[in-house]
Amino acid sequence: MIAVRTRLAPSPTGTLHLGNARTFLINWLGARQAGGAVVLRIEDIDRARCRREYVERCLDDLRWLGLTWDEGPIFQSARLASYEQVFARLVEAGAIYPCVCTRKEIAAAASAPHADDEGPSYPGTCRDRFATADDATRAAGRRPAWRFRVAPGEVPFDDLVLGRVALDPSRTGGDFVVRSFDGTFAYQLAVVVDDAAMGITEVVRGDDLVPSTPRQILLHHALGSTPPRFAHVPLVVDAEGRRLSKRHGDADLGLMRAAGIDAGSVLARLARSCGIDADARVAVEELISRFEWSRLPRSRVVLD
Repeated sequence: MIAVRTRLAPSPTGTLHLGNARTFLINWLGARQAGGAVVLRIEDIDRARCRREYVERCLDDLRWLGLTWDEGPIFQSARLASYEQVFARLVEAGAIYPCVCTRKEIAAAASAPHADDEGPSYPGTCRDRFATADDATRAAGRRPAWRFRVAPGEVPFDDLVLGRVALDPSRTGGDFVVRSFDGTFAYQLAVVVDDAAMGITEVVRGDDLVPSTPRQILLHHALGSTPPRFAHVPLVVDAEGRRLSKRHGDADLGLMRAAGIDAGSVLARLARSCGIDADARVAVEELISRFEWSRLPRSRVVLD
């Protein structure tokens, strides 16, 4: 039996809120109940938005809740050489190609309906258009991004929360970007490389990322690695049905700490939202034996 290895993977683009804490708690409980390991990975690859002060606040919030880790913190910003190596492999294999299309051009060319969060499906304009990145640059007068070739067809996976899921990524986004025109590696590529290198067997995250899962599975297959199991949990929303946001400072854990709110009461509230019986105050270790994947709600959770 494969030992469970999961990761807490905050992105330091803002302060953590109750929705982040709930997802991290589920992740942590699932791992600890299985006797598995927890890796702390700081997903700071977005250089324009990530801030060092948010890293420190995130670590303080996790410690406050008692969500410990066995390895890390490991920073994505320190792993660029690994991404470069994988990128070169994908180029050599012909799995990715240079693309000079702008968002406006893609929106104008796309004819298929699409979800608002996903944007228009890429119509494949630059597929097989350029032999090299230099050719693309000369033709467009700008550096290209790089896209992964997505073959038509559903990509199925068994989700620990949602059950059997099958999506066709060629119809929900199409060929997707793995590296932007400025050289920044995309989330899709970085997390796949990291999960494979770190031996991650379970990924727990919000259900807004369900469309990313087939893409990441395809990348795992292209790289010859085994995809982890996925668990997509419903998002946390406020009393008006709006999803919690770092940008708006919703239910900021740091502000709760500063106000003297007891971590045990926060954990108890989060536990009850996960279908776990809990008193007004609880230590996180007390929740391990009570956690059950089958009791997690399938609908969005309201935390005011």
